[in-house]
Amino acid sequence: MKVVISEFMDAPAVALVGQHHEVRYEPDLVDRREALKAALVDAAALIVRNRTQVSAELLAAAPRLRVVGRLGVGLDNIDVAGCRALGIEVIPASGANALAVAEYVIGTAMLLLRGAYAATTDVASGAWPRQALSAGRELHGKTLGVVGFGGIGRLVARLARGLGMRVIGFDAKVSAADPAWRDEGVESRTLDALLAQADVLTLHVPLLPATRNLIDATALGAMKPGAILINTARGGVVDEAAVAAALASGRLGGAALDVFEREPLGAGSPLAGAPNLILTPHIAGVTAESNERVSAMIAERVIESLAART
Repeated sequence: MKVVISEFMDAPAVALVGQHHEVRYEPDLVDRREALKAALVDAAALIVRNRTQVSAELLAAAPRLRVVGRLGVGLDNIDVAGCRALGIEVIPASGANALAVAEYVIGTAMLLLRGAYAATTDVASGAWPRQALSAGRELHGKTLGVVGFGGIGRLVARLARGLGMRVIGFDAKVSAADPAWRDEGVESRTLDALLAQADVLTLHVPLLPATRNLIDATALGAMKPGAILINTARGGVVDEAAVAAALASGRLGGAALDVFEREPLGAGSPLAGAPNLILTPHIAGVTAESNERVSAMIAERVIESLAART
């Protein structure tokens, strides 16, 4: 059977799939829509990252498709309902990149709280901004607010607690009575209470109608003055203009955004030039190690799924 891989995948995982099936691996197929549709005419499986839009149009061009493997966990680029209706299995790499995301959250929280790591040019040129950089804050003893208590949110909580943080959490789908809160040493809160108490707010929710612009001007205004915001979930979960305004006013002490409403981030974004802001190109979950884990998991599961359908 034929497997099409339209975005980057770790070479050993591509080779593993190739031991079992015919493989067409072209990481730039994502940018050549007509070529991708042509490649899928006789394909049994498609492996994508987050840029390939597996829409109804694409599915219509793939009459033999039986499996879609996602090199990551978010499924908002895949018409999951359409796949289900056609009997196509959708396989995300659940858990394989969780550690990379969790370390990103903790690392950027430390950077933003301390505020001392942008002085290299000044120090190298002979300046000595010691006094200006002496008001940085420590992570230990701060309160981390985790919005979204799935696998990644729970791992972030564990790392944070190991560094001496108090962790509170909110998840609309996890009741306050769920033993998972106690098991992870996390205190369940309403969203309003969490926003009011968190020194660092980290988001781990999917993009749904209920979560679009969850963190808007009102939510930012309800946060503690000087709090830190970190978004590694989906761009539409935060109002980017509101974040820029909160940073500019000093209400928000810092932010790290790895995901955006529009990717790549468009020219003229209100985020351009905002102070105390870290912007990264949707790579929180992408490290050398996590890419190996994600790629290997999807290769193995796609092979298993196709074998079960023969």
